[in-house]
Amino acid sequence: MLNSLILAALAAEQSIPEQIAEKFGWNPTLFISQVISFCVVAFILVKFAYGPILKVLDDRRRKIAEAMANAEKMKQELASAQAKASELLAKADAQANKHIEEARQAAAKVLEAETQKAIATANDIVTKARQASEAELTRMKAELRREVGRLVVATTAKVAGKVLTAEDQQRLADEATRHLAA
Repeated sequence: MLNSLILAALAAEQSIPEQIAEKFGWNPTLFISQVISFCVVAFILVKFAYGPILKVLDDRRRKIAEAMANAEKMKQELASAQAKASELLAKADAQANKHIEEARQAAAKVLEAETQKAIATANDIVTKARQASEAELTRMKAELRREVGRLVVATTAKVAGKVLTAEDQQRLADEATRHLAA
């Protein structure tokens, strides 16, 4: 029993961490070599794997941000282009309306001019028709006078029962014409 107590006392002299390390089979040399191996692997991963991956992710994030900025810029440009197109359409519509109104005014002027021309032509026709009618009337009156004069001469010759000379016929025709003219 004493031996066991001695062993227990000796065991008690060891510290608790040493006891735990001995119980789990911890070897300080092996632990240090594993820490160094871990640090080397961690350094290699950071240098050759993690760094490039972060760089790729950073590039991708930057490209996405640029694409978003470009999309926003394109949206603004599209809105601007649509506004300009609307403005141009409004101007074109206004110009078209102006041209239509000018064409209507020009058509009204042409219509007025043609109407005046037609009225003038109609007046000319009426004037010429009156002149022709008056000329015809004058010709018919002259013809009527000659005919009346001839009838007067013929009637006078039958009533008088004698043959009238050319002088008598002319005198009677002139008298009849004077009476008709008066």
